[in-house]
Amino acid sequence: MRRIALGLTATALTFAGCAKEAVKEEPKVTTPAPAPAAPPPAPKPTFDRLSRLDFNVRAQERFLPFFWRDDNDGNKVLEPAELAVLWGPQNAQRSTFVDEKGAFTQTFIDAYESMVKPADDKNLPADEQKRLGLVRLELSQGRPTLVETDLTKGTDEDRAIIKHVFAAANAIERIHGKQLGTDTMEAKDAASKALIHRNQGPFCVAPKTEKDEGCTAIAPKPKQLSGLYPAAVQADAKFCDKLAKEKNAKDLMGHFSAVVADGAGFKAVPYSEFYKADMESVATSLEAAANAITSPGEAAFQKYLRAAATSFRTNDWEPANEAWVAMGPTNSKWYLRIAPDEVYYEPCAWKAGFAVSFARINMDSLAWQQKLEPVKADMEKALATLAGPPYKARDVKFKLPDFIDIVLNAGDARPAHGATIGQSLPNWGKVAEKGGRTVAMTNLYTDLDSQKALEAQMASLFCSSLMTKATTDAKPAVMSVVLHEAAHNLGPSHEYKVKGKEDDEVFGGPLASTMEELKAQTSALYFSQWLVTKNVITQAEADAAAVRDVAWGFGHISRGMYTADNKPRNYSHLASIQMGTLTKAGVLVFKADEKAANGTDVGCFDIDFAKWKPAVDTLAKRVLMAKGKGDKKDAEAMVAEFVDGKDDWAKRRELITERWLRAPKATFVYAVK
Repeated sequence: MRRIALGLTATALTFAGCAKEAVKEEPKVTTPAPAPAAPPPAPKPTFDRLSRLDFNVRAQERFLPFFWRDDNDGNKVLEPAELAVLWGPQNAQRSTFVDEKGAFTQTFIDAYESMVKPADDKNLPADEQKRLGLVRLELSQGRPTLVETDLTKGTDEDRAIIKHVFAAANAIERIHGKQLGTDTMEAKDAASKALIHRNQGPFCVAPKTEKDEGCTAIAPKPKQLSGLYPAAVQADAKFCDKLAKEKNAKDLMGHFSAVVADGAGFKAVPYSEFYKADMESVATSLEAAANAITSPGEAAFQKYLRAAATSFRTNDWEPANEAWVAMGPTNSKWYLRIAPDEVYYEPCAWKAGFAVSFARINMDSLAWQQKLEPVKADMEKALATLAGPPYKARDVKFKLPDFIDIVLNAGDARPAHGATIGQSLPNWGKVAEKGGRTVAMTNLYTDLDSQKALEAQMASLFCSSLMTKATTDAKPAVMSVVLHEAAHNLGPSHEYKVKGKEDDEVFGGPLASTMEELKAQTSALYFSQWLVTKNVITQAEADAAAVRDVAWGFGHISRGMYTADNKPRNYSHLASIQMGTLTKAGVLVFKADEKAANGTDVGCFDIDFAKWKPAVDTLAKRVLMAKGKGDKKDAEAMVAEFVDGKDDWAKRRELITERWLRAPKATFVYAVK
C-alpha cells in the first residue's frame, strides 16, 4: 500500500515493501528579513532663507505675484499673514498660495524653493547669458514697492466695485499696449516676461541700461514704433513735423484718434473705432461696477461709471468729464479716473494715453481746501502779474486738490519707476476750461523702504547743515503737489491761446509739455513763499518744502534729460532748469571740499535761504512771461543753457545722478487685502 507522508517533500516519499524506513526531517525555520527602516520625515520647509528685500527682488525677477509686506514681529521669517498677492497679468488668487487654514500651500512652497536657488544660465549660449544679465540689471534698478488696500472690513459692494474696476483696468492695459506698439511682444523666460510687464514693453528704461542696445526682453531687439501712427511714416525721424504740415493736420493731431495711411495721405480714426473690442470691454466692466452699487451715498460715483462707459463707446469724453468733476469728498468715498489723458508717452505728444487711477478719498484734503479756497483768486492775480500782457487774470473756478489713496494704477498711469503724485485733469475741452479737477496722491512713497531710501539719497548729496532741515515726512511733499496741481489751473495753461494758437502749436508738443510742467512746478516754489506772506503757512513749513523740492528735482535729474531714443524727459528738463537757475543765482551752493551728511561722500549742496525767494520770483516771472507771450525763443534758451549745456552745471548733474541712483527707484506693485 502506498502512503504519502503529508507535509513532507516529494523526496521523502516511501512505499510499502521497502526495507528502509523514511527518515523524518525537522522542519526548516526561516528568520523573516527585517522590515525596511521608515524614511526620515521630510524636513519641514522654512521661510527664513531669503531676507524680505531679497524675497521681493527675486519675486520680481522670477515674475511671481508675491510681496513680503512687512516683518513686524522681527523674526525674519516669512509668514502667510505677511504675504501679499499682487495684481497683474498672472491673475493670481491668494487661495492658490495660502489655504483656508492660513498655511502656505504646496504651490507656494515650490515657488519659494525655486526662489532660493540662484539663477543658472551657464548652459545657455554666451549671447543669451549676456542678454539675461542686462535684463536682471534693468530689473534691479526698480525696487518693488507695495501699494496695498485693506478690504478686510469692506462691504460686498466694495469688493464688487473693485472686481469690476480691476477688469476694466486689464482692458486698459491692452489698449495702452496697442498705443505703445508693444501689445504683441512676448518673452520666453521669466525675467524677460517681468521686464515686459513692468516696462509695458521689451525695452530697457532704467538709467544704467536704457542706452545699451543689448538690453532687451526679446532677441533680436525689435524696433520701437508707436502703435498710433503707420510704421512706414515713422522711418522718418521728423515724421511728426511731416504730419503737422498735412492739409488735415488738425484732425491728425487730435488727441482722441490714431493715424492710419489713407492712399496718398493719412486720416484720423477715432479711438472708439480703432480699439472697438477693448473699448467695449471697458464699457461693460464699468456698467457692471455701476450696477453693483446700491448705496444711496454713491450716486455720483455710479453716474460717473455709466457716463464713462458711454464715452468709451462714443469717443465723446465731455459727458464723462462732467460727471467726473461732479464727484468729490462730499459725495463719494471713491476716486476713479479712467480715460485717455496725458500725451507725454508718445513721440509727437499729441495722442492721449489710456490710463486708470483708482483710489479711495482721503478726507485730509479738506484741510488744504479750506486753506487755499479764500486765496485762489489772489493766486491767479499773482501769476497774471508775473506773466504780464497779453495774459489777463481769469475768474478761476477750479476745485482745489482732493487727496486720494491709490488702490491701483494701470495703463499710462503705471510707469516702470515711480508714479504720478498729483494731477489736474482733463487737459482739453469745456470741462478743462472751467477748471477740471485736481488730486494729490497721498499714500505713495510713505512706506518704510521708500523713506529709508530717500533719507540715504539726501544724506549723500546734502551738507550736514541742510540735512538738519530735511525730512522724509510726507507733509512738505504733499504741499508742493497741492500747489503744483493748483497752478496747472492758474495763469496761462494748455487752453490759453496766444494770437489764436494754443501752446502745442506755439511751442511744439514736447516743448509745450515741458513748459506747462515748468510753469506748474515753478509756481509751486513761488507760492510756498507767497503763502507765508498771506499767513496761510509758516516760514518753517515753506523752508521744509523748499528742501524737499530740491530733493524732488535731484530725483528727476538722475533719470537723465533724454530717453534712449532722444525724446525729452519733461520733468527732468524742468528740474534741471530750476536747479540750474538756483545754482547760477547762488541759492543752491555746491561745497566741493565739504563732506556730505552721510560722512562719506566729498562735495555737498547747501541752500542760501536768504536768496531763495528773490531767485524763485525771478525764475517764475521768466517762465510765466514765456508762457503768456508764447515766447518759444526764450523757452528754447532755457533748455539750451540748463539742459543741453556742457558747463559746470552739467558736471554737477553727473554727480547728482551717480549718488541718487545708488538706491533703486520705486516700482509700484498693487494688491488688495
